[in-house]
This record gives sequence, structure tokens and C-alpha cells, in this order.
Amino acid sequence: MFLGEFQHSLDAKQRLAIPNELRRAWRPDRHGEAFIAAPGANGALWLWPEKTFESYAGDLGGSLVEVPAMADFQRRIFSQSAHLPIDSSGRIRLPERMLTKHGLAGSIMLIGAGHHVELFSPQGWDAEIKRLDAKQTDLLTGAAAVANSRKASS
Repeated sequence: MFLGEFQHSLDAKQRLAIPNELRRAWRPDRHGEAFIAAPGANGALWLWPEKTFESYAGDLGGSLVEVPAMADFQRRIFSQSAHLPIDSSGRIRLPERMLTKHGLAGSIMLIGAGHHVELFSPQGWDAEIKRLDAKQTDLLTGAAAVANSRKASS
């Protein structure tokens, strides 16, 4: 699992160092050799281990005749995603189009979010944490309800 929050800076070549704490959680046999960067549901840029992303993408299914809403979703996600190999120094290179779209430059917050990592500007992360803090009780209650529902259906 990817845990914690870290502030790192992009270098001149738009490379971002993955913190040691996150790299220690990486298992090449389970995660692969790269991240897949994709737009997240909260507007942040999400980094998925490539094998996790491929597994979730495979669960979406597919056929020659797509349901229009699923086709739109897949077109949106896959067209806005990128394969980001991790170099020997533990860095990834973020494409300019993604940095621009997500308002990332200079200093970037890397947020461990369990099975993926989210990227925010420091100001964006401050705003997000304030939003989450304001609804902490609702978040805990909702998470408990989801967990109980999953237990009941299994």
C-alpha cells in the first residue's frame, strides 16, 4: 500500500523523484516496472502501478459494440493517460500536457492513497485536506457502510 504525503520538486527535465517510502512499497512482480498516470475522479493526477491499472482496465471489459457511456469513459481515461517508466534513480518523467492540465509545476505533493498515488500542487493539497477534514465524520461513516456492504455480499 502507498501511504503518506511527500513534497518533492520537478527537476529541469520534468522528472519527479518517487519518495523512498513509496518505492519500498513497490513490488515489481506485483506492480510492474512503471506507473500509469491517469486523470483521477477528484481532478488530481493519479499514478497507478501498471499491473494494477491493467487489471482494473481489463475488468471494464470490452466488445466490438460498446455501450456509449462506457466507450466515452474509456476514451476519456485512456486518451488522457501515459505510461511512465521508473528510471534507475527512482524518478518518473511527467509529460508537459499532464503538468499543464493538472496545474503542476515546481513543487509537487505526492499523496499515498492505498493502491495508487495522487499528485497535487501544495496549494491544491491544502485545499483538499481542508475539504476532507470538514467532512471527516461523513467519510468514516460512508467507508464503514461500504465495508459492511462488501462483507455482506461476499
